[in-house]
Amino acid sequence: MNNKHFTVCGIVEISGKVLLVRHTYGSAKDRILLPGGFVQEGELPTRAAERELLEETGVTAHTKSLFAVQFKPEQWCAVFVMEYISGDPRSDGYENSEVLLLSPEEAITRPDITNMSREILKAYISDDRSELTKSGYIPASSDVENYAIFGV
Repeated sequence: MNNKHFTVCGIVEISGKVLLVRHTYGSAKDRILLPGGFVQEGELPTRAAERELLEETGVTAHTKSLFAVQFKPEQWCAVFVMEYISGDPRSDGYENSEVLLLSPEEAITRPDITNMSREILKAYISDDRSELTKSGYIPASSDVENYAIFGV
């Protein structure tokens, strides 16, 4: 079951270029944006970002830091910086029609990028950005699959 109130997306660099997808539906139809999607019920946002990235692009990456959080009364979106592990980028042919690798500088100048992705990437390439790094701390009462803390 998807929880449409909680969403995630990820910034993944492969050889100095950022991974983007061309969306096939909704308000972002035919526009490029950072890959992501809905957090499933009972799923950590970190795991959702990794799962959505793999499903949409065939790329495996791990969440490294929390870059931004967008809040609206009806929804929030956590934006992660992710570490590329493996996989050749490809479209899922369903939620996206194309996968692109662009420099962040090139991506922000494109007229077909979503406004949110543009703002995220502008901050990503700025010199004064800040990130909350994912901690390796796991309390004894939990495990790595069910716990994540950033900035500690």
